[in-house]
Amino acid sequence: MISLTSPVRTSAHCWPAGAKLLGLCIATAMLFAIDNLLVQGLVFAFVSLLYALPGKAFLFAGLRQMKLLWLFVFVVGLWHIWTAEYELGASIVLRMLSAVGLANLVTMTTRLSDMIDFVKKITIPLRWIGLNSQVLALAIALVIRLTPVLVERGGQLTHAWKARSTRVPNWRIISPFTVLALDDADHVAEALRARGGFNSLEEI
Repeated sequence: MISLTSPVRTSAHCWPAGAKLLGLCIATAMLFAIDNLLVQGLVFAFVSLLYALPGKAFLFAGLRQMKLLWLFVFVVGLWHIWTAEYELGASIVLRMLSAVGLANLVTMTTRLSDMIDFVKKITIPLRWIGLNSQVLALAIALVIRLTPVLVERGGQLTHAWKARSTRVPNWRIISPFTVLALDDADHVAEALRARGGFNSLEEI
């Protein structure tokens, strides 16, 4: 598993995780309340500036982590071109890029342990209804850490397909991808059991 926190230090690395996550929630809500295309464009330009300010290394690292988003941008843009809803399509694309870009900035400038600690604190009241906040925090951590691993697995299967066939990769890679995902899940489960399982979380 890998960490998504950027090794390039910025001033945002020192900000509290709770403040950044709260700011992300507010900013995302405001993005969906904005209907003006020009304002959406200005917000996207501001988000792009936030990536560029720490330097090229930080900018390129951010772009690499957002590479999966470009497929959705292409599909949404193509659909709205097909339906001749150009302004609506541009607004949706800009809103999506800005929202995901801000979320990615928070991930890049916040240690996973800090986010887990914050989630534990704000979900303590949920223990009254039987929800283990520590298990929830661990689940969030696993999703954040393992998603890039699954993406890498998919890329490896795609490259393997291209090395053996001239045809474009299709649905046939779904089966081996599922097997690899289940195998990774089994390894993680074994690691958790070796450390005492979810019961060991009570000691954290």
